[in-house]
Amino acid sequence: MTTNEARVQEVRQTMDNLIQTATSYDIDTLDSIYHDKLQVVMVDTEDNVNTADKQAFKGIFKSKRDAGDPPMSTWAKFHRIDVEGDQAHVVLSRKNNLSGQDMVLVLSIDLIFEDGRWQVIREFIFLRPEEK
Repeated sequence: MTTNEARVQEVRQTMDNLIQTATSYDIDTLDSIYHDKLQVVMVDTEDNVNTADKQAFKGIFKSKRDAGDPPMSTWAKFHRIDVEGDQAHVVLSRKNNLSGQDMVLVLSIDLIFEDGRWQVIREFIFLRPEEK
């Protein structure tokens, strides 16, 4: 395995950890995966744009946990993982209910390798209705 292939596997593992952590509302682990300068931009089905920083985005998962919501789906389809040095970019689709209804989330996620681990620094989330 080349060095770059190993880095791609590290990023994939970080993303798998993020999915498990977020869907089970493990706020402490989310804190270590999300970079302190995390920026989240979400475009909904009506072209509304919402933004969040690390605290606000973690708050969504904390609210779901505190409300006793069941774990969310861990379904994911990875489309692409690129790694160059200490930066990575991941494109994937997820099926989840972040906003009150089942949606397909198309995500573009940027990560940075800092403090000895991969951290999510930016997420662009595009919501579209889940076709049943």
